[in-house]
Amino acid sequence: MDLTISGRHIEITEPIREYAHKRVSKLPRYYDRVRSVDVVADKSEDHHGFEVEIIAHVDQHDPFVAKSKDDDLYAGIDGAVDKLERQLTDHKEKLRNRKHMA
Repeated sequence: MDLTISGRHIEITEPIREYAHKRVSKLPRYYDRVRSVDVVADKSEDHHGFEVEIIAHVDQHDPFVAKSKDDDLYAGIDGAVDKLERQLTDHKEKLRNRKHMA
């Protein structure tokens, strides 16, 4: 799985990069066809918080996108990863149960 971590209007420090890598590296656990993940951190428009956007590129589906806003960058990463985990889990369940539909 390829991982790209970038920042708009902020510098991505090594601890932030390591934390994002640690959280995002668990995504294939929820859906094994994740090919690459882009994490983009940005200052929010009011300059008092952060916006985190995570884009997961998977096989045979449009990319999954999760966004989160928070005052703390680490909490923003957590929020976006949680949303993405939910999307991937729901998608996997949909694929798994598709054969049982009447």
